[in-house]
Amino acid sequence: MKMDGYRLPSEFAEELVKMVAADRGKRGISSLCRKVYWQKAAEGLADVSRAAVVSGFFVPSAGAPETDGPGGAVILARALRKHGAETEIWTDALCLEALKACASAAGFPEEKVFAADRFDMLDSFAPDAVIFTERLGRAADGKFYNMRSEDISAWTPSLDWFSVLCSRKGIFTVGIGDGGNEVGMGNFMSDICDIRPDFRKCLSVIRTDVAIPADVSNWGCYALSTALSHIWGYWCGPCRRDERSMLEALIGKNAVDGISKRPELTVDGFGIEANEAVIAGLYEIWNKFRS
Repeated sequence: MKMDGYRLPSEFAEELVKMVAADRGKRGISSLCRKVYWQKAAEGLADVSRAAVVSGFFVPSAGAPETDGPGGAVILARALRKHGAETEIWTDALCLEALKACASAAGFPEEKVFAADRFDMLDSFAPDAVIFTERLGRAADGKFYNMRSEDISAWTPSLDWFSVLCSRKGIFTVGIGDGGNEVGMGNFMSDICDIRPDFRKCLSVIRTDVAIPADVSNWGCYALSTALSHIWGYWCGPCRRDERSMLEALIGKNAVDGISKRPELTVDGFGIEANEAVIAGLYEIWNKFRS
């Protein structure tokens, strides 16, 4: 049962904004992040008994998934599972092996990672919440575009449709993205058009109940797990060793950095040291506010 009002202090949420939505990627999208989004997302997820996390972004020119998305999905799914929620990770067949390897590296059971090839999974699994992270949402023309404005619909199964079905069924949804073309970023379409008018035709129109724009989608998930850690009273977010373990596992499955298109220990151009620094910073925020 959800408590009335937000259970995440405003000051705590503001620290999360500063840590993972400071426009370090120079895309401008994360400038739209507000502390209330963390509060609403954390409140909506804190008491769920069953959840699905949807991710996976295939890079056709590299013939592999990208490194942003899997790590965040796994850490958030692991946090929810640790708190007692039955949790699955859903992706597509092209990204499945990479997501499984990433999950195993961080201690999330790979048998709970599925290729979501049936929309009736919402009925069979019956989640209370579905979280989308770094998962493409269709544009106004019904196609899926990458950040280079290339139509990659042929490599992008329409898992964004789960969000529409969730809305009809009253299932709580959260969308986390960093480019404007992901599920949930439809919440900010007008604002993103002002920021990136050149990218207008590629923007996702798919909305979620709460959407969180971040510098890097993984960081958005890490921060959300930090918010949940505060509500739950114990740390369930990422550890520094998680980042290296997950990236090495992803590279072992030929995953690539979405910007460089190379299989390396980077995420959206940020090296492992930068990613580990974000994780350390989030832990410091949680520790600072511990009662």
